[in-house]
Amino acid sequence: MKGYSDRVNHAFAFAAKHHDRQVRKGTALPYLTHPANVAVILTRYGQDEDTVIAGILHDVIEDCVRDGYTSHSLCHRIGDKFGQTVLDTVLAVTHRETDDNGDPLDGEQKKQDYLDRLAQAPERARWVCAADKIHNGSSILADLRRTQDPDTIWSRFKAGREATIRWYRAVHSRLAELGFDAPIMSELDEVAAGLEKYA
Repeated sequence: MKGYSDRVNHAFAFAAKHHDRQVRKGTALPYLTHPANVAVILTRYGQDEDTVIAGILHDVIEDCVRDGYTSHSLCHRIGDKFGQTVLDTVLAVTHRETDDNGDPLDGEQKKQDYLDRLAQAPERARWVCAADKIHNGSSILADLRRTQDPDTIWSRFKAGREATIRWYRAVHSRLAELGFDAPIMSELDEVAAGLEKYA
């Protein structure tokens, strides 16, 4: 894809509206910088428009249930505006609050559920997953390289340092186990390895 289209522009506007008061963990950076970077990564690897749009919207359902919006209404809006393919991709990379039986999931169960559901996820969702983790992991690494006190970085994450580092390797390992061998996997492996140096 060329990297710009009217649909991509509308996806950024939609994400900006829903992430408007959010910032990146432990920073003053607008949250929109994250989905924007995910879109850049996906475009760099030549992914199609639906995949890039899903990358822009991938955190909306998970993080923007507020101000009268429910996860159901956000799903409906994304499906109506951007199509079922985009919605299915976003849902595949959204951490769920409850399992198929409606039982609440705790932090570790949410992560395991996410990894389990990658088995049924469409290929484009695996691309979004990888790009998402590359940007998040690279952001952590950049902050670690800039700071004199790494604990200030790790304290942003409820799971703590060791579990956060393990998570990035777990995602890479799960995608590899599922046979996802796209070129982006080398970059994800580098990010996981970079974090592991801080274990």
